[in-house]
Amino acid sequence: MPVAGRTFPFCCAEIGWRIAQNTPELANIAEYILCHHERWDGRGYPRGLKGEEIPLACRILAVADAYDAMTSDRPYRGAVGRREAIAEIKRNAGKQFDPAVTDIFLKLLSSP
Repeated sequence: MPVAGRTFPFCCAEIGWRIAQNTPELANIAEYILCHHERWDGRGYPRGLKGEEIPLACRILAVADAYDAMTSDRPYRGAVGRREAIAEIKRNAGKQFDPAVTDIFLKLLSSP
C-alpha cells in the first residue's frame, strides 16, 4: 500500500499504481509502477524500500529509465552524452541503483 498523505512526486507513482490496479491488462504490473522510484539505499519513494526489498523488475527499470532520461532531450534540458550518462550511473551504483543490476546494464551497453 502506498504511503498516505504524500504530495507530488509521490502522487504520480500512486496514481499510476491505482490506474494499473483497475485495468485488467496492467494489474499484474501495478506494483512495478508503484515502486519504480525506489532507491537501493532506501531514500526513494513512495515506500522507502531498500535493497532487495525492491522488486527486481523495478531495480532493472530504474537503471534503464535513468539512462534513457539522461540521453534523451527533455523540454527543460538537452540530452547528455553516453559517457556522461554511464559515469552518472556508475556514481550512483549502490546508492540509487542496485550495484549488480548496474554492472550487468553497463556490460550490455558495452557489448557489440
